[in-house]
Amino acid sequence: MQQLRIGSRESRLAVIQSEIVARYLESRGVEAPLVTMKTTGDKILDRSLDKIGGKGLFVKELDQALRDGRSDLSVHSSKDLPMEVPEDLPLLGFSSREDPRDVLVLPRGCETWDRTRPVGCSSRRRMIQLQDLYPEVTFQGVRGNVLTRLNKLDAGQYGALILAAAGLNRLGLEDRISRYFTTEEMIPAAGQGILCVQGRKGMDYSVLTDYFDPEATACILAERAFVRRLDGGCSSPIAAFAKMEGDQLSLRGLYYSDATGRHRVGTLSGPASRPEQLGIRLADQLKAAAEEEEPVR
Repeated sequence: MQQLRIGSRESRLAVIQSEIVARYLESRGVEAPLVTMKTTGDKILDRSLDKIGGKGLFVKELDQALRDGRSDLSVHSSKDLPMEVPEDLPLLGFSSREDPRDVLVLPRGCETWDRTRPVGCSSRRRMIQLQDLYPEVTFQGVRGNVLTRLNKLDAGQYGALILAAAGLNRLGLEDRISRYFTTEEMIPAAGQGILCVQGRKGMDYSVLTDYFDPEATACILAERAFVRRLDGGCSSPIAAFAKMEGDQLSLRGLYYSDATGRHRVGTLSGPASRPEQLGIRLADQLKAAAEEEEPVR
């Protein structure tokens, strides 16, 4: 029987996501054991990602396992993928999209959001958009996997958390969600809700062809092109969300200008057959508009 070993981070959510791909492979007669490991990003929890090297710290060990032949493919949350991908470790394809929205989570047992207490959040993308909705809120950094963050919330360190609905759904923790933010209220991170499978150049992965979703692929290609055009890393308050409308793709994006301290939001539509061109066009439009404005004083 053919075997494809799946490299995965050790967190419960990462394992659940890898098991989704493993079950698909097993249904096609392929053994798919998991090879779990702790990444540098999982180990360093006392500093924000932009201070320690960005999203690449969540894939470094997985990439090395692929190169060393200890694993045959990796499964990632697409929103955690760096924008630059090594040529020898190509992205093979993308899953259908789970719920892309961000959500508000309150301490267990609380029904009312106490906005006098800080929101646990390390994402500038989320901070900017939440303050547009609730100007009075304050923030305090939070790191760790979803379960670690929930434990800190329930222990009284924060008044609320902002998390991705997809992760809570996959963990079976939908009951923790107090409020969903629409994708207009809070534009998600590029790729949010979509799983990505990465492999090693030269290997045959044709068994996965039917797993990949064409609609999600068009959406994420537009979103990633938008972020890449703006040189957006993990700490950049840049957001992008695309959706199909017939044979057209509608892309909504957020760009923040460090030069002016202002952010711009815009939407652009174009042929779904040319998603990356759409992302680049919207990025150029928003950057030009944001940087024409006067700096915040």
